[in-house]
Amino acid sequence: MDKILNIKNILNNFTQEDFDKNLVDLHIHTTFSDGLADYNQVIESAKNRNCKLISITDHNSCNVHNLINDEILLVGAEFDCWFKGVFIHLLAYGFDTKNKNLQRFFAKNKNETCNDILRLFANRNVKDLITAIHDAGGIAVLAHPACYWAINLDNFVQKLINIGLDGIEVYYKYSRFRRIIKFHDESEVCKIAQKYPQLIKTGGSDFHDLRY
Repeated sequence: MDKILNIKNILNNFTQEDFDKNLVDLHIHTTFSDGLADYNQVIESAKNRNCKLISITDHNSCNVHNLINDEILLVGAEFDCWFKGVFIHLLAYGFDTKNKNLQRFFAKNKNETCNDILRLFANRNVKDLITAIHDAGGIAVLAHPACYWAINLDNFVQKLINIGLDGIEVYYKYSRFRRIIKFHDESEVCKIAQKYPQLIKTGGSDFHDLRY
């Protein structure tokens, strides 16, 4: 519990400006899932740009974090899940990568990290996943919430809070195909984040390209 509180305190100290200027980027993909960049290049570039904190959040994988530990790097992963009939992405931060309860939720092979069709068949129970993230000392954050086909996004988020959701990705640019499949407005996400002050407000670039 102390570790979870510490992660929350660290993230709560960052401002919107930190995210807008990419000084903090908590949503990055590498070749360990469907990204094109090598993780070493990502970390080196982040340091050269004087970033405060980044997180590599490969889909259903934390393999990169088993290889490297750096003060600029927050342990992270992005899980594919279904919740109330809606396909969502749940970001996890600061967890123990060796935690056996959480390990069962990770991909069993490379295809489960980068094959869009296979990822759509994810059968992770969100409540059990959030419990496992907490058990591993981490926190759970809802990624790019404006993209979800939930008629009432506020109610949808509230149901996730009821099963342990810790945060919501507010500072997100909705670029690439996310701009096309967006079902809600960013202002609605901001209002929801303000309505539930217990939620940590995070953000990131959702980087997938070759050079960070």
